[in-house]
Amino acid sequence: MKFIWWMIKVILFIIMIPFAIYAIMSITSWGRIYDDINNVPAKQTALVLGTTKYISKGEPNPFYAYRIKAATELYKKGKVKNILLSGDSTTKYYRETTLMRKDLIKAGVPSYVIRSDKKGVRTFDSIKRAREVYGVNDYIIVSQKFHLQRALFLALCRGDDAIGFVAPEVEGSGASRKMMARELFARPVALLDLFGLSRLYEPWKKEFKDAL
Repeated sequence: MKFIWWMIKVILFIIMIPFAIYAIMSITSWGRIYDDINNVPAKQTALVLGTTKYISKGEPNPFYAYRIKAATELYKKGKVKNILLSGDSTTKYYRETTLMRKDLIKAGVPSYVIRSDKKGVRTFDSIKRAREVYGVNDYIIVSQKFHLQRALFLALCRGDDAIGFVAPEVEGSGASRKMMARELFARPVALLDLFGLSRLYEPWKKEFKDAL
């Protein structure tokens, strides 16, 4: 009987780990995420995290549209001087940065202020490459709030001076609930990335690509 109780406690502890990590990353971002453009401190660069423009059946992805709108607003309000797009454009099936660049220009952002990181396949890659490849370590991250919390945690742990600007989401939608659920997996993975232990989740990388 004691063994059974011991096993139950161990299982409950393991189950609680993702929730604890989720809470820690949420707390870390307190005071660094803004949803009012008038209150956002000005910085040199906006780092826009990529996502697919279309979801299943060719429907427009609202997460994508809101990120484009938020990045455009930051530039037009003078909150940033340039924009770094980071997403997966490594194959013909993923052209996130290519499409984002076209839509930003269409929205009135000059092409010469936009740079594209086509190898920002995962959030960790986007944060790491912003500094190591593009020399950007003082920036505003643009994404939805649940994603910003993880991205900011990664940025702050790596020593960057980052804040976040919220791109709205369709609260209560199926897509929103799905992304929130994926965060429970993505946040523990972010810790593994920080400690250089990405090999531990390599077998499941393709299945959870969109959440990373």
